[in-house]
Amino acid sequence: MLGPLEVRAAGDGQQVTPRAAKLRSVLATLLVRSNEVVSVDTLVDELWGEEPPRTAMTTLQVYISQLRKLLLRVAPEFGRQALLTRAPGYLLQVDPAQLDLVVFQELHERGREALDRGEHAAAAELQRRALALWRGPLLPDTAHGSLLATVAVRLDEVRIAALEQRMRAELQLGHHKELVGELQALAAELPLHEEFHAHLMVALYRSGRQAEALGVFSGLRRTLVEELAIEPGLRLQRLQHRILSGDRSLLRPGPPGRSSTAAGPARTAAASAAGRLAEGPAVAVGQLPAADSRFTGRAAELAEITAWLDRAPGGGCLQITGPAGAGKTALAVAAAHGAGAAFPDGRVLVRLRGGDGRPLDPTQVLVQLLGACGAPGPAPRSGEELRERLRELTQGRRMLLVLDDVAEAAQLRALLPLVGRCAVLVTCRPALGGLEGPALALDALAPQDARRLLAAARPPGDVPGPGPVSADDGAGRDELAELCGRFPGPLRALAAHLAAHPHQSPAHLAALLRPESTRLRELRALDEACHRQLSGVYDAAPEADLRAARLLSLLPAGPFTGEAAATALGIRPEAAAHALNSLVSAGLLGPCPDGGGYLFPVLTRLLAAERRTAEGPTAAVRAALARLCAAAGRSLAAQHTARGEHLPPLDWFARRRDALVTLAGQAHAAGLWAQTVQLADAMSAFLEISAAWEAWQHTHTLALDAAGRLGDRTATVRMLRSLGDLAWQRHRPAAAHDFYQRALRAGEGGEGTPERGRVLAGLADLHLEAGAAGAAARLVLPTLQEAPEDTRGCYEARRVLALHALQTTGSAAARPHFQQCLTLAGVLGDRHLEAYARRWLERLREDGAGHLVWAEIRPGIWCGRTTPRTAAPAARA
Repeated sequence: MLGPLEVRAAGDGQQVTPRAAKLRSVLATLLVRSNEVVSVDTLVDELWGEEPPRTAMTTLQVYISQLRKLLLRVAPEFGRQALLTRAPGYLLQVDPAQLDLVVFQELHERGREALDRGEHAAAAELQRRALALWRGPLLPDTAHGSLLATVAVRLDEVRIAALEQRMRAELQLGHHKELVGELQALAAELPLHEEFHAHLMVALYRSGRQAEALGVFSGLRRTLVEELAIEPGLRLQRLQHRILSGDRSLLRPGPPGRSSTAAGPARTAAASAAGRLAEGPAVAVGQLPAADSRFTGRAAELAEITAWLDRAPGGGCLQITGPAGAGKTALAVAAAHGAGAAFPDGRVLVRLRGGDGRPLDPTQVLVQLLGACGAPGPAPRSGEELRERLRELTQGRRMLLVLDDVAEAAQLRALLPLVGRCAVLVTCRPALGGLEGPALALDALAPQDARRLLAAARPPGDVPGPGPVSADDGAGRDELAELCGRFPGPLRALAAHLAAHPHQSPAHLAALLRPESTRLRELRALDEACHRQLSGVYDAAPEADLRAARLLSLLPAGPFTGEAAATALGIRPEAAAHALNSLVSAGLLGPCPDGGGYLFPVLTRLLAAERRTAEGPTAAVRAALARLCAAAGRSLAAQHTARGEHLPPLDWFARRRDALVTLAGQAHAAGLWAQTVQLADAMSAFLEISAAWEAWQHTHTLALDAAGRLGDRTATVRMLRSLGDLAWQRHRPAAAHDFYQRALRAGEGGEGTPERGRVLAGLADLHLEAGAAGAAARLVLPTLQEAPEDTRGCYEARRVLALHALQTTGSAAARPHFQQCLTLAGVLGDRHLEAYARRWLERLREDGAGHLVWAEIRPGIWCGRTTPRTAAPAARA
């Protein structure tokens, strides 16, 4: 599969690759999920995307049958049991050793582990064997749906990682001269990949080609500045300085790897870390990063950290916590730069994760810290020697140690007792248990701080004038801040982009990022590093947390309760609380600042939703959407009935309207036809009374399609009638007439007429507006005569007759009809309709018909009335 699809028979090696395109796609989808159940929904989505044919299920069964015949023909003893039906789809059983995709990943993982142990020869050989299987990108001759496209992207990244780790191991073995040509080709293939450029610089420097090594840095810097408006990373800058200064230690490869691990894991881990320290480009520690002149906001937090640093006890530790992108590292660096007087013996920053995002073990942490603190000579080999060296190095010294991106308290427990008079600043996602000292939690920036950070986005040398910021720019910056959740990480990326592109206004950039469905893609195009950091945090989480995050991304943006999470996840509240705490620990979720539930960082939620969408509407997603629709329906019903004769709570609905509209769209996209109709029904009264015309049009158009797919004639008539009411409210009589006529046709021949009376009343309203009162009356009289059991239809007929009487005869003739409306509303138990009838009866008693300037023609909808026989257009109260 690593290249064009090739399937060979087990016995004679004969090629038996299917030729039909769709059959190849089915086989490929089953193979990338070999030995797992692949749902029918996933297969259908992979084959046809969002528009499967009506015969999709039958066609898929034909493809499965053809694959079974192929497997049986080439391997009779195995093929019969190879492809099994397992709810909710199919299971393809494959020996992992027979699939190059699996062998490639296994060899790469073994090579990575060997590299971590310092076994460089073994690591290089394993990665070489893995890469030898790569004939090209995943299945370039097979159409990719969402699943295959996702796997292809991931495998490209694995290949790059395998190449990088092989280069690193080869450099440790002293093969720098042999690597120069290959590294030059890789640097050309991946012009923005800093790691390969770093390896190339080291290989050239060790080969006596110092000028060329510096030229590699200059070329990369030029590309980054021109294309992305960013500088090379600090690690690469430090490597350039070492080459410029002729650092002789960089000429020596690290200690040779051992062929056995007899020395124990602590010894081999120390050797591996020490080797990376000597190599140069893989080292992620050193002196304190330069102060950021654009650091903005966090004044209260910075003051709190500064006050603690001024009085920090020896061995004291302060944690700065928060999700990815919250600006923990930037705040810690700013505080460290301001604390020079308190720490005369130095301030250093050490990152406690490796280049692949994996946490360093305690021994590796000690090695990195020794290197950052300037320990002379080679790094010790044993854990005990490392601890003793650190104790000697820090004894009697007042230093500040910034330990960045700590994953767990175990990384620090062996370290903190050794640092003597030093103080420690820790940045981590959730607060680490078992550590003494305060913790400072970071959330989004304050709105004014986010605005100031973006306002700093000016081209180099551009001095702002004395005038005020334009209203458009100010509004654009405010919207940009909200679109990124006011997190410093993405805001800095946007500020850098605006500075490099002064012709592009904040408002234009905000419009580009506004759609949720494309926001991450646009941000990635603006700043790959920011997206890589976000994806790294997400991908490092346990699979159970990722499954939960994907389902929780179905919830609307903003805070949500444990009860809402339990509904989305389909588990009890106690189990939901445990799952939410696990997500907080993984850095994917945070508690609300006001303590009212939980909150996804904006971009983390979008990433989880993006990964969920890539998987397609799985059974778990469909079940979650069904539960959320049911809960939303119950909530709407409770709010509608709780107010008695008053209008439904429009402020309550207005806060939730967009989320409910989105949920209806998600249910429809997942093929939940019944839930789509039910949710539209539950929203109808709210949408009508609040005149939310666009939301009404969208949800009921989806529900009309869903009703047709269900074959539900009654629901079809109901949706057409509702869309006719909407067109009438929007003063579109031709469209309203068309919807009402379609509703009548759809209801012909059905059992019962639960909507017919209301449809006829809608047509009658059109005649009333046109001044044809007699035609209006003739339309509704049959409802009273032929369908007295249709209580709501009879109510609407009486309402029309009352309005007809007001236009033609007067209040005395209208009053009995409104009295009948009041009686019928009581039978319906609808206090809203009852209140409408009462209002009319009261007005008729007080004013009569001749003095009415405005008439309430439907509940809550008023019409200007200039003469007894003419009416102005309807308006929502």
